[in-house]
Amino acid sequence: MAEDPVICTCLDMCKSEILEGIRANGCKSVEEVGDSIEAGAVCGSCVEDIQTILDEEYS
Repeated sequence: MAEDPVICTCLDMCKSEILEGIRANGCKSVEEVGDSIEAGAVCGSCVEDIQTILDEEYS
């Protein structure tokens, strides 16, 4: 089974959930992710990880 780390600890969101939200909502920025699924919008400690997920998705 592939590892699915928790990225946003405030909302207990795993990488796969964030990626699903990015794809479902067409998010292109960390701000759009925060607006659509709230990940990265609470304490901000996962913003760099969310940016990495976005970079991987759109590279």
